[in-house]
Amino acid sequence: MPVAETKLFRKIKRLIGIAVGDFTLIEEGDRIAIAVSGGKDSYTLLHMLAALRRRSPINYELIAVNVDAGFSGYQQDVIARHVEEAGFASCMKMTNCSSIIDQKLRPGTSYCAFCARLRRGVLYDLADELGCNKIALGHHLDDIIETLLLNQFYSGRLAAMSPKLLADNGRHTIIRPLAYVEEAMIIDFSREQDFPIVSCSCPVHGVVDQKRQQMKQLISTLAEENPDIRYSLRTALGNLQPRHLLDKNMWNT
Repeated sequence: MPVAETKLFRKIKRLIGIAVGDFTLIEEGDRIAIAVSGGKDSYTLLHMLAALRRRSPINYELIAVNVDAGFSGYQQDVIARHVEEAGFASCMKMTNCSSIIDQKLRPGTSYCAFCARLRRGVLYDLADELGCNKIALGHHLDDIIETLLLNQFYSGRLAAMSPKLLADNGRHTIIRPLAYVEEAMIIDFSREQDFPIVSCSCPVHGVVDQKRQQMKQLISTLAEENPDIRYSLRTALGNLQPRHLLDKNMWNT
């Protein structure tokens, strides 16, 4: 069953449509694997892409793909039931990622980053098996600008998350249609639609990423004075002026 087409639904759909057009995220004949984790972002992405497809002038296919990392208590059945009742084609994959993490995680290495790499590899394999040329991820605008600030403050790089890029395997294109959508909108939309949210159930679930939390707080604080701060940062990412930066490689060519 399609989600209710509320005012918030239309606002998010419009922003996704703009991002799709700006970066040519979806093209004729695409077969897109949508990574559905059971969280607010991926549910929103799934239903919004389906809504866009219903009125799209081009033909493309959507497949909801879920990767169960093997953590005790993860409710893959809840996700499977939701996507089935909503009429989506789907693929639910059970893995032993949790065991691999327990065996091979090195001291000092990020648990979440290692888990994400393993699940991403499974996604690539599933995309191959399903004949998908694109993989859609649920990263939103806040994820992107937080990553921008984290890279600037802690890695000394001007980098964020691209709305569209070739995957590491060179075979698939990663797309992020929620690139223009603020997290607050997704939170409200998820509650409005009463999505069956599922926890990842991993051992570190609920442990706060202090650095990313600092970036969230910084943006929230700045937004109190400038409500358009997220839009401004988004615009800056598309308005690069290299000759005003300090990249010495610019002057050695």
